[in-house]
Amino acid sequence: MKTTPNPFVRGYQNLRIERTLCISYADDCPPAFRQLHPSQETLSDEDIEQHGCLFCDEFALVTENHAVDEALKEQCSSDRTVVNVVYGIIGDQAGESILVGDSYSLQHAQEVLQSLSFETGFYSRCWEISTVHLDEIGRCYLSHLVDSVTPPDTMFVTFRIPYEPSIGIKLIATPWTDENLLHVEELTGEQLRQEHHDKGIPSSLLEVLHLAGQADVRMLVFDADAPTLEGLPSFDE
Repeated sequence: MKTTPNPFVRGYQNLRIERTLCISYADDCPPAFRQLHPSQETLSDEDIEQHGCLFCDEFALVTENHAVDEALKEQCSSDRTVVNVVYGIIGDQAGESILVGDSYSLQHAQEVLQSLSFETGFYSRCWEISTVHLDEIGRCYLSHLVDSVTPPDTMFVTFRIPYEPSIGIKLIATPWTDENLLHVEELTGEQLRQEHHDKGIPSSLLEVLHLAGQADVRMLVFDADAPTLEGLPSFDE
């Protein structure tokens, strides 16, 4: 069953660097790209480039000047030379792993990854969206909640923006993924959703909060004059 994309997600998720070997194959064929076998991950680039190797569909083994387990050798059917070590920048998008780009330098790949991932923790984590994404029950609940004491353990707080007919929500301990929530709160995303449901949070608000939380949004502002977010349900005001 195809999952509907989260409209709060922007850019690539889970950015990472993967070291890959570019291997000469034949004069009339493009080079082969393989990852180094885990048993040789500690080899430096200098110990790999321009060295002979064995490879199969799953991995490559540098054999020149290195002892290799015979059982691993038997899994490889091709014998060639490593031309270059390539550092691929990989990111997840819509549930698939995507190659963002390649670099021949680990340092350069790390700099690109840092620029893409905005590791300061502050960039692009505030969203202003239209109140039409809440139904009447959700809007009334939020208006009441912002003028009262937020129930404990909700993992968010509400606030009014002075001189504006807007209501802001600060989400706590994002992203609301299983991995992060298990680490900080010892519960899963589904358990947090159930707790919110049990506290009486209306379904329209619940859905927006959890989509935003999963996308690591920290500040969410609802304003009647703000634009709608494509991909979120809309309700008549």
